Amino acid sequence: MQITTRHTPAFGVARLELADGEAVRIQSGAMMAMSPGVNIEARMEGGFMRSLKRAALGGESFFLTTCTAPSGGGWVDVSPQLPGDLTALDVSPGQGLVISRGAWLGSPPAVVIDTKWGGFRNLFGSEGGFIVHASGTGPTVVACYGALETWNLAAGQTVTVDTGHMVAYDDSVTMQLRKIAGGVVQSAKSGEGLVFDFTGPGRVLTQTRNPNELLGWIAAAIKPNTA
Repeated sequence: MQITTRHTPAFGVARLELADGEAVRIQSGAMMAMSPGVNIEARMEGGFMRSLKRAALGGESFFLTTCTAPSGGGWVDVSPQLPGDLTALDVSPGQGLVISRGAWLGSPPAVVIDTKWGGFRNLFGSEGGFIVHASGTGPTVVACYGALETWNLAAGQTVTVDTGHMVAYDDSVTMQLRKIAGGVVQSAKSGEGLVFDFTGPGRVLTQTRNPNELLGWIAAAIKPNTA
């Protein structure tokens, strides 16, 4: 599978070029366009329980869409729900990828998409405690809200990231969650609550916009005027 991107960084689209009979799994609703003859089928990947766990805990679709190219090959264009950038990251044996909820767009069947506990609680409904984990072999397309920024951390190097700006990071990276200095009162005043401390070696991908802030802005805008 060959991947090319266009319209980045504001409104990214990824084209997945497929060989004769080659398949790719994509997030439900991510397909924007495709070439003639490509077969689309919704499947429970990994069985009922894994699909249920991925949907209920990881925030992904219960059914994954499988696109299979006809004789002679074909292509599928995928795009994310929110405006922003996207990129393809390689997954290899022993080097998996941890992906935030909603950021995974597509990957070949050789990449296993599962859900695992991220080691932190779902506080006030703003951050999910379960995350998506990609393992196996092959490229994985991830998307973000806003522009994408990559931190290539050396061994022992650390960067602190607001939880709402995290997109993905390598398995080799160590992550710790903590409350920002100042406690609950200060967090409420500043709008900042929890942060991740990432320590290398490995990649950490962040997004320049926070989807939770967008949801908060929309909720405030449509709130009925009780005055």
